Amino acid sequence: MSNISHDGLNCREPILNMPTTRSIPNKWHLAFTAIYSSRALYSLLNQKKKKSRKLPVPSNPSFVVLDVKPEAFSSIDHTTLTAIVKEKNFNKLLEFGGIEGVADALETGIKNGIDGSVNDVALRQEAFGSNTYQRPPAKRLFHFVVEAFKDLTILILIFCAALSLGFGIKENGAKEGWYDGGSIFVAVFLVISVSAVSNFRQNRQFEKLSKVSNNIKVDVVRNGRRQKISIFEVVVGDVVCLKIGDQVPADGLFLDGHSLQVDESSMTGESDHVEINSHHNPFCFLEPK
Repeated sequence: MSNISHDGLNCREPILNMPTTRSIPNKWHLAFTAIYSSRALYSLLNQKKKKSRKLPVPSNPSFVVLDVKPEAFSSIDHTTLTAIVKEKNFNKLLEFGGIEGVADALETGIKNGIDGSVNDVALRQEAFGSNTYQRPPAKRLFHFVVEAFKDLTILILIFCAALSLGFGIKENGAKEGWYDGGSIFVAVFLVISVSAVSNFRQNRQFEKLSKVSNNIKVDVVRNGRRQKISIFEVVVGDVVCLKIGDQVPADGLFLDGHSLQVDESSMTGESDHVEINSHHNPFCFLEPK
């Protein structure tokens, strides 16, 4: 019995001693895992703190206040003005309240004119457009070359040059037969070039002169002060002061004055001057003097 128990004890010793040899690496593994987990958790917490710091904390309420302003010139538009002035619709003018009603709708003082500030002028140009017209694009040199080719004399010379070239090559060969026809072609080319360049330069000079001549200065009343501006800077609502010989800078309505007569022959073909007054015919149009 004692041997059996002794053998049993001997057999148990190595079994009990085995965990002691493997416990060392297991402890290091557990320690490494614990350190790595703590570092990962710490980095995650730092990232969350940084994100929470970056996010702005809304101090305002969750609604937005909009400052809604009424639209400028809401009671009148470009179509209405055209129907009154262009068509000389006196009844529609009376329905609108007369000249004073149009002035009030355009926020214009009959004596003081418009405000005249930069924002006011820009707002009127945006609502009604500027006092300019779209000019056609400038003609290029190629246009005048084509026009030169349309000349009957040039066409006859080209036809004669082609005949001379054909007969010359047929009779004298290609080396010597092209002289007469070729010289005519060279002469035609020089005529076309000189004519096209000359017309092109004249057209450019005419455009420059027309820009200068059309840029007329007119007297307007803005913010109670009388001042001179370019005709292209006149906006809807301006009060324009005219004197003898002045050109009407834009279509409009007559406010006040004495013995105003305009020449509308360029529009109607009639040579008689038309009298303008605020009671029966207050309509003025561009260009008449």
